[in-house]
Amino acid sequence: MLSEIQADRVYLACGSTDMRKSIDGLAVLVKEGFHLDPFSSALFVFCNRQRDKLKILYWEHNGFWLYYRRLERGKFRWPTDASAAPMKMTRRELRWLLDGLSLEQHQEHPEVTARTVI
Repeated sequence: MLSEIQADRVYLACGSTDMRKSIDGLAVLVKEGFHLDPFSSALFVFCNRQRDKLKILYWEHNGFWLYYRRLERGKFRWPTDASAAPMKMTRRELRWLLDGLSLEQHQEHPEVTARTVI
């Protein structure tokens, strides 16, 4: 379902967020804490202190989507500097994070353009 979203940007809230916040609380956090527009075509991603739950806020046409994910085992590899500004990332990096990979990966597979078949 997340792959169907047409978001232009992804912003990651560094540090932990109170997961008791719902749509309105997270939208206020985006507007006042990040100085960003919660109605923009962007995903805003938040994680709890234990790093096993996250919420993604997204505006679409006439209402907000709030995605929630809870890991049964393991933790998200989340940036812990709460004083940092929201981290702008690609959708691919978000996928890495959701899959349990580190954002500090220095290399990905290079793109290959095949010209002939052997």
